[in-house]
Amino acid sequence: MPTRFICYYLPGEAGGLCVSQGGRFPPFSSEGKPPKRVGKGHKDLTLCRVFRKKTCCDAAQTHPALLSIRRLALTGEASEECLHLWELLECSICDPRVGVQPGPPLICTSFCDRVFQACSNAYFSMDAKTQVLAPCGANDFVCGRASEWASNGTELCLAAGFRVEQSVGMHGGIEEVSCYGGKASLDSIADSWGASRSEKPHKTGNSGLLEDFQQWLQDMPSDERVSWAVGGLVLTAGLLFISKRKSHNQRQKLAAIQHAA
Repeated sequence: MPTRFICYYLPGEAGGLCVSQGGRFPPFSSEGKPPKRVGKGHKDLTLCRVFRKKTCCDAAQTHPALLSIRRLALTGEASEECLHLWELLECSICDPRVGVQPGPPLICTSFCDRVFQACSNAYFSMDAKTQVLAPCGANDFVCGRASEWASNGTELCLAAGFRVEQSVGMHGGIEEVSCYGGKASLDSIADSWGASRSEKPHKTGNSGLLEDFQQWLQDMPSDERVSWAVGGLVLTAGLLFISKRKSHNQRQKLAAIQHAA
């Protein structure tokens, strides 16, 4: 029987150096350096901004994640809960505790099950380049519901290019601390998000997010832009929604995190 090595980390601690995750995930430009704050500019995070204060990520990692969420909303026919949880899943690579461990990101079985439950009716296809399961795109010929590609959360996460850690006695009171998506890590994400939202807004904070989104929207093909706007699921470049739906959807997203935890 092969020996299994599990790297445990404690919530809130992210010591170590960034290690590129391999697989479908672009290499870190910060390879061999500790996680750090991401500044404004062309390398700023286009998604997963809850990890902005300390991460191994830059735009190279978050842009593919943003495209994945966009496809899931446009052609994947995903529910709102599915979108929130899939975004959390894609953002695992930017968690500083994940970035310092050999990859691909190690996801808790319980979280994979939650994603599968929410996304079982959403449409996915096999990505021709990466050979992993990804949200169905407009140019994909063969798309099927997640429940047709996988029978449970573990299979879905594995097919999507992640590693999966089996739950270690969650019902016995032992917390999942070796993987992303357990109660400890989701509580940490929720706390970080709450703290970032309670900070005094900077002069360019909200306007910067809106400008990022407007630029991204301008770069989108016109037909997709119309569908995206009509769909009402207009994501900004981070974990924020714009317009009058913003605060409502933020509460729903935070509720999804806490519910998953």
